[in-house]
Amino acid sequence: MTHIQSLPADLRSVIGTENIDFSIIAKRKQPLKNSWGLIIFGTIWSAFISIFVIAFLGPLLKGEEVHFKVNDEPTTGSWENFEPLLVPTLFIGLFVIIGIAILCSGLYSFFQKGGNFVGTENRLIHYRKGTIKTYDWEQFSGNMEINSQKEDISMELRTGKMVSRKNKPDEYVPDILYISGVPNVLEIEKICRNRIKENDPIPAVTSNT
Repeated sequence: MTHIQSLPADLRSVIGTENIDFSIIAKRKQPLKNSWGLIIFGTIWSAFISIFVIAFLGPLLKGEEVHFKVNDEPTTGSWENFEPLLVPTLFIGLFVIIGIAILCSGLYSFFQKGGNFVGTENRLIHYRKGTIKTYDWEQFSGNMEINSQKEDISMELRTGKMVSRKNKPDEYVPDILYISGVPNVLEIEKICRNRIKENDPIPAVTSNT
């Protein structure tokens, strides 16, 4: 746990006189599996696109002509006659950039720090790089996923968005708050769960027998 005096001044100001349940520093912005997912997908994407790069532009690198068809019409391109190759090259280049962007995003997220998380009796406060976000406990649904080995907690919010799926009905995907790479993860989860239950806006239904 982080002592309150070691917290940034603006974060201490937001906390004010609220009683603190816990104060922790997250080593990562998101779980490692999310970062690895982006890295693997970006690598596969880039490897797949590289096949087209080599097949289409390979001859140019050898100083040879490129032969292909446009609207079933044979077309030849070269360094001296690059105009027929311009659109296909830009199209392939776009997909190359997308692959590199996905890969870089995964690598960048791998090293991003998660910032400070402070839990009080009323809310959960997240401080990262000067930005403060506060979540009232009632904003959480209570659905949580814990990985004690990797010290990760995923907390589901009541907010979310509808996501379109091909040949399937739209799916509601809730927003997720990640607290990744923190010590005493089971203790933190217990505190959060108790606070969420205490502040649940939906009253418990009791049955009369």
